[in-house]
Amino acid sequence: MTAAAERIRMRSGLNLGYWGAGNDADNLALAQTADRLGFDVVWAAEAYGSDAATVLAWIAAQTQGIDIGSAVFQIPGRTPANTAMTAATLDTLSGGRFRLGLGVSGPQVSEGWHGVRFDRPLVRTREYVDIVRLALRREPVTYDGEFFTLPLPDGPGRTLRLTVHPVRSGLPVYLAAIGPRNLELAGEIADGWLAVFLDPAHAGEQLERINAGRQRVGKDLSGFDVVPTVPVFLTDTGDPDPAAALATIRGYCALYIGGMGSREQNFYNAHAVRLGFGTAAAEIQRLFLARDYAGAAAAVPAELLHAVSVIGTTAEATARLADYQRAGVTTFTATVVNSQPEARHATVTRLAQILGCTPRTPA
Repeated sequence: MTAAAERIRMRSGLNLGYWGAGNDADNLALAQTADRLGFDVVWAAEAYGSDAATVLAWIAAQTQGIDIGSAVFQIPGRTPANTAMTAATLDTLSGGRFRLGLGVSGPQVSEGWHGVRFDRPLVRTREYVDIVRLALRREPVTYDGEFFTLPLPDGPGRTLRLTVHPVRSGLPVYLAAIGPRNLELAGEIADGWLAVFLDPAHAGEQLERINAGRQRVGKDLSGFDVVPTVPVFLTDTGDPDPAAALATIRGYCALYIGGMGSREQNFYNAHAVRLGFGTAAAEIQRLFLARDYAGAAAAVPAELLHAVSVIGTTAEATARLADYQRAGVTTFTATVVNSQPEARHATVTRLAQILGCTPRTPA
């Protein structure tokens, strides 16, 4: 069986990225299209602009059956108790459709935007997830950790429990992870992994780390959700400006590899090095930090572009998705980069066909 003929059995996701970029009305319509076509989940992100919770509530109110997921809620931006409150509320309002994705962000955003020291992020993440799960189980929240102590021991605080009843006590928790130790932590304490810049040719190394964390707690990868967000550009959807679509992917790569971190600490840059693009990663970062954003985007090699994206005809995309499936991906999540709304909707429709989605019957 050829890759193009291989039956695709992954679940389907759509990542809308950040709200407020000028295409919000189309993003909502795209989520509604994905809902109607039978996609499994739609994700929203946050950095230092739009918050994901409000966007997800807006989408949940105007869709029928598609899950909504945070990719991610920033750990330094909310206390764990507040995250549990938000998750329970979104799960209740959506009728049990919420998936909680968490991430530590990076030192620039954590310290520059939220005023939270980027100190021992693995320990902080473990404690944070412990408290969130404790609260979502509606147990009395008491915790004595390195970063979190609840209630505070020297004041009037009292032990409380969450008053909202989420639809699911075992609401799924996902971790965004890219470094080796964080990947192991995701395998150990989460129900799924939110991946970026996932190259199927190198995914085995990352999944070995995930599996090491799973084995630490007596589990394997069965039932663990591997969810990469992948830029997708289908060249046969009638897009009148393919150069703009490719420029979007180049800009996305340059932003993360060059600008999501300092020269000394950038997890995405380090990942590009692990993928074999060390020289290019250094040049992208040099140009980006010098504020030559166009130059940084132009420095993204075509080989890197194609390694972490799906670019080509529908037939070529089908073969590429089979690569992701063989690599261990369980939910393929697309960021559609076509420049025009019609082509974006056509791409989602073709992905639904490739992934074998079952259309939803209107209520």
